[in-house]
Amino acid sequence: MVRMGPDVPLLNEYKQEFFWKRFPQTILGGPRFKLGYCAPPYVYVNQAVLFLTPWLFGGIGTLLCQLHLLAELHAAVLSGMLMLGAAVVVQSLALNAARRTGTVERLGAPNILADEEEVEFTHCVGPETVRFIAPGKRFGLNVVLHTVLAGALCGFGTWYVLLGRLTALYGSVGVALVVFVLSWVTLCIAEYSLIVNTATETATFQAQDTYEISPLTRPLYILTFIAVDLADRFVGPVPELQLISQVLHVLFLLLPLLWALGMLSPLDALLLWAMEQSLVFGLGGSPMSSNLRLLLMFAVSIIVAVCTFFIPSTLGVVLFTITTGFLLSLDFSQLGTLCVGSRAARGKDGWPRESSPTPPCSFGWRLGVKELLLYLGLLLAAMTEAGLLHHFLHPAQFKNQTQILTWAPQAAVSYLLIVLFVLCWALREIQGAYVCGGLFLNPLYPRARASVQVFRQRSRGLHVAGTIRRVLLNLVSPFAMIAFLAMDSSLLKLHTASLSVGFTRAFRVVWQSSEEALLQMAVVVSVRLAAGDSKLPGWDFLGTGVQLLLVGLLSDRLVQFLAKLKFTLTVLVTSWTEKKQRRQSAGALLALNASLCPLLLSVVALSALLSAPLLPLFTLPIFLVGFPRPQRSWPGPVGTACPCPDSVYYQQISRSLAGALRTGFAAGSLGSLSPGSHFLGRFQDRVVWIVILERGYGYLTVNIKGLELQETSCHTVEARRVDEVFEGAFERPERLGLTQRLNMHWGNALTPCAVLPVRVYSDARNVLSGIIDSHDNLRTLQDDFLKTLIWLLLRHCVQRGHQGFTWGPEEGAGAGGRRSQSSQPAQSTCTQPAEAVVVESNVSSLKFRRDSSSLTSFGDWSDEDDLFGPQPARRTVALPLQPLGLGLGLPAVDKGRNPGGLSDAPGLGPTTHLSFSCPHSELFNLPSGWRTAPLLPSRLLGLRPLFPEDWFRFALGRFGLLLQGEALEDMTKALKEDEGLRELHAQVALSCLISLGAESSFTSPSYVYRLYCGDVPWTEGLDWLSNSKELYQLALKAFRFSFKLLFDQASLGPMETLEELFSTLEEYDRDWYIGLVAERGWQDSILQEKPFLFSLGHDLTMGTYTGRVLSLQEQLVQLGRLNGEGVRGQWANLSWELLYATNDDEERYSIQAHPIMLRNLTVQAADPPLGYPIYSSAPLHLPCL
Repeated sequence: MVRMGPDVPLLNEYKQEFFWKRFPQTILGGPRFKLGYCAPPYVYVNQAVLFLTPWLFGGIGTLLCQLHLLAELHAAVLSGMLMLGAAVVVQSLALNAARRTGTVERLGAPNILADEEEVEFTHCVGPETVRFIAPGKRFGLNVVLHTVLAGALCGFGTWYVLLGRLTALYGSVGVALVVFVLSWVTLCIAEYSLIVNTATETATFQAQDTYEISPLTRPLYILTFIAVDLADRFVGPVPELQLISQVLHVLFLLLPLLWALGMLSPLDALLLWAMEQSLVFGLGGSPMSSNLRLLLMFAVSIIVAVCTFFIPSTLGVVLFTITTGFLLSLDFSQLGTLCVGSRAARGKDGWPRESSPTPPCSFGWRLGVKELLLYLGLLLAAMTEAGLLHHFLHPAQFKNQTQILTWAPQAAVSYLLIVLFVLCWALREIQGAYVCGGLFLNPLYPRARASVQVFRQRSRGLHVAGTIRRVLLNLVSPFAMIAFLAMDSSLLKLHTASLSVGFTRAFRVVWQSSEEALLQMAVVVSVRLAAGDSKLPGWDFLGTGVQLLLVGLLSDRLVQFLAKLKFTLTVLVTSWTEKKQRRQSAGALLALNASLCPLLLSVVALSALLSAPLLPLFTLPIFLVGFPRPQRSWPGPVGTACPCPDSVYYQQISRSLAGALRTGFAAGSLGSLSPGSHFLGRFQDRVVWIVILERGYGYLTVNIKGLELQETSCHTVEARRVDEVFEGAFERPERLGLTQRLNMHWGNALTPCAVLPVRVYSDARNVLSGIIDSHDNLRTLQDDFLKTLIWLLLRHCVQRGHQGFTWGPEEGAGAGGRRSQSSQPAQSTCTQPAEAVVVESNVSSLKFRRDSSSLTSFGDWSDEDDLFGPQPARRTVALPLQPLGLGLGLPAVDKGRNPGGLSDAPGLGPTTHLSFSCPHSELFNLPSGWRTAPLLPSRLLGLRPLFPEDWFRFALGRFGLLLQGEALEDMTKALKEDEGLRELHAQVALSCLISLGAESSFTSPSYVYRLYCGDVPWTEGLDWLSNSKELYQLALKAFRFSFKLLFDQASLGPMETLEELFSTLEEYDRDWYIGLVAERGWQDSILQEKPFLFSLGHDLTMGTYTGRVLSLQEQLVQLGRLNGEGVRGQWANLSWELLYATNDDEERYSIQAHPIMLRNLTVQAADPPLGYPIYSSAPLHLPCL
């Protein structure tokens, strides 16, 4: 974000022009009367004629009916047949035009956001004109379906708005004429969108209309109105039904306005919303984490309710509903894991898959024998309790009705339910950082400034309270509620549809949502106890099951209303108090909302009643009722994200965060939990967004999202406010006054809840000025490199020895080493001198530079700075072949002697047989290809004093003990005295030193940085080293280890003993990943949870070198609860703004930083393609028992 403030435009000029072309088209159902360019008049005339055609045909039928020439039914059939014929003609013209123009369309999902192109018209019925007015359908089935539906809609519409029918409804001809005219406008709009051209709807749920469902939306809403009118016609004189029909005829006139405002859901969103609401409030279920799960659970729940209605025995109903309610409240996804988990966790060869993460082994994470036994025991206990109570203590055994209403056992259970509710509420309230709805700080909650251990010690009391609450809520409360229901007198009238549904829901919600069920029963019991012996006819007639259903629905809508009202006040107040949000129109909008306060409250109440998001247009105080949609708000599957290299940090934290969330959810420290709740976590630069998707008995299903780490200006502003909100809750002083205990950020969208211990990487960055540029430090780097390389070579041999591997005379050559001349294949295409051999490099990532004079002047260049483009992947280098001898008695070579004869001299060539004085030295032998460096012996002899013999003997002794498995003093001494083994390792180590250009001490930090990154400037032996890929990796790893040694010694002091150095290198190899952030190994190490990671970086803007250390440790992650209705409202505006107004400007007003609403973070957390979280987990099952 570059531009911030109130002057940011809502829509840029191009989008404004586009919007004002699209919006009239949406209102009229598809006609395009505003094109933005000149078009012939016949284009507009043709569209107007097609728009009025249904009215013409309906008028013919209406006229014949009014003249008594046709009956009402026959007039409707005539109008429908005429419209069917017109629809056939339109579709035929569209198909013919498509065939004549030869336009090829990709069958699939067109982008509904694509702008319209300018069309050149040639004739009033030309192909391009027809294609512009009536684009046609992509699927043949839709051509038939939409055509037939157009005829049926016109016929039923004619019948629906006949003047005689309207006059009979309203008793006035004038009112009937007004309703008749305006109703036909609605019908014409629906017909045009169905058969001619479909308008882009403001209520858009899917980004792409793959199956052409959008044309069916408006006709099906109209057919719903017509169905009610037909029921009123044929059922008979029912006053309530007639009143509903009168209201719907008036509402029918407002359908174009509702469509234009986007208040009516698309068909897919409407179906999912209706199933979800029915499942939750009618059948006692929960919103599901996927559409498929929702469909299956809804179907099974409907079957259970139907079966309940037909069971003749009340005892059978009680046992059946308890069993099905308990089973349906469990997580069925774990059954698949139980059946196929062992097979899925293994590969084709039967071995376990290392890449598949395994859940924790503690109770509840996976469905096993212990879990099955617990569930079976709970079910049997519940069935036994309900069966015995219903059989022996059911009030049906008593004749006196008064005794039934004041039945003593049920009254005792009623008081127990109230006590349980109060205890569970109080124990939950003291678990969080705030009490009383987030108004006051909780004095019992410990501060989060302390370490994890101290925080846990201070939280022991709260932990005990959470355990008590968990037992009361999950074990005691369900059995108490079952006892109350099993003894209820409403079971006597069970065989009615309402009571069957009510008790099916009641026995299920006991398990599915125990906390909400306890609240509902406490309310019902309180009303019953308050009434005493007096009767409440309307209330008592409903029965306990329906009473609980209504209380649950009303409590949910009340909570939604309060949350939406808080969100409304936040938008209104901050539009003026926040200077960066105060636009020129802010005062006028505030005055308008104040003057229309009853209308504003009505809008909030209507959105709460429909469980629809409250949409603030462009996030301004202009409030609309968004169309009803599922709780998840997005149509796609859970888990889609915009991944980047930083996603791995959230992938790692999600594993341990899931376990911490399980504890917080079970204890109640995160408040009342319901699907659709949103939480935000903060640790260092990481922002975690958590959404509850599903809830059942003993489990929650959540989705964890990670937001970007490279913070923009808007992201930084909101993240800073988030930190301030958390600091005010968790880092407060020990003693506070009364006024200081108030939540000063109560109006913020975020309310702090708790801190949770989570295993997470702590990120520390240091500027290396004074370390990497210190000559004293750089002088020790060469010695440390040789020591580290020797340690890695010996460790490499030990690892090979444990695998039962010994090096043969030709081993290692295939790993990039050079073969001897006798083994070289004959070259027919290229001839080299006898004293040379061809060496080819396949390392394309290295930039080899031959000119040694350019190494210093171009030493600071990066890969992207190459002026001549990428280097070729393979290069041919002619190097002299000379055997090397390091004190092994090799004869001197005269200059006039044929170099080719040197291959027969004894030395360390690839075919030379090595003679070791110790028989165990063969275990530390190195591949022959590693001792064929094309370097002059004199260079190696000159560097021979650099070889640390004391360190080699010490490390060899330590590794010898590891390899042999027992302390053999004689064997260790023989290894240390083996000159051949020592000279072998010296040759390889010094060859690597020369190949990396480190013959002299390091003097340039840029050179050190390049070597660390693997961007090695060209040297004489680099081709050989890069071809020996395994040795090259060991050399690079050794240099990185040596730089880490330099960093640690500069910070903590030098290594005093060889033992300390050996232990440090062991720690590096075991617990550290030392490399670059961009490498694959960095991400793999994070996922494997390496304890420490180190990386060297270069800040080009500041010109400094930085060190980055990641430390895996248990840290306190701060969590807060977001206003869920505020999130849904902002997401609804985001959907409207991007999918309809196509306002994808990165500097638009609605994405600017808002420290109170957290607008930028909320937009980021939306599902792609509208949002851009860098990580989103699959639905995670969290056990909470």
